[in-house]
Amino acid sequence: MAKDTKERILATALDMFSQNGYAGTNIRELTAALGMVKSSMYKHFESKEAIWDALLDEMIAYYDARFGSPEHLPPVPESLAELRAMTMQMVNFTIHDENVIKTRKLLTIEQFRDDRARELATKHFLTGLKEMFTRLFAGMMDKGLLRRDDPAMLAFAYTAPISALIHLCDREPEKTGGAMAQIEAFVGHFIKTYGVTIHEKKE
Repeated sequence: MAKDTKERILATALDMFSQNGYAGTNIRELTAALGMVKSSMYKHFESKEAIWDALLDEMIAYYDARFGSPEHLPPVPESLAELRAMTMQMVNFTIHDENVIKTRKLLTIEQFRDDRARELATKHFLTGLKEMFTRLFAGMMDKGLLRRDDPAMLAFAYTAPISALIHLCDREPEKTGGAMAQIEAFVGHFIKTYGVTIHEKKE
């Protein structure tokens, strides 16, 4: 029961922080939304800052388990088709998962206030993706699936436009369908440009 209550608190905090920001949400409003009193809240978290820290911890674990990270690397694709499928699965998850959308909005708001939020925003919006795909692309080059190139530069070129289109979906949800189509077209172009064909492998 205590675990369920903590999860409810964190879920409601994510809703409110992502809409109003950390400073724009107070404990009274949070407890009212949960149908609780402050004393009950403090049995689970000693302060709003403690809720904030626990929420970030939970969302890091949630994201890493479902999407991957440099610390939790997905398997290196065995084919170019697998790279395409893996990428679109990741994109579909990050664009449509409500918890991830709320976390991305929360980090966008709070990156200018909180050091940890800033570090997480940089990791999830830029460096983490680049590091993950650097290692995946290096593995695919070793398997002869991608042309030999600087895997870090290739990863940066691959992830930056996809990340930009994901943020477009956050700002303008009505453009999600078009953004998904652009991403899929871009992935196809990347594979056509850098992928090694069966004919090339035989030469």
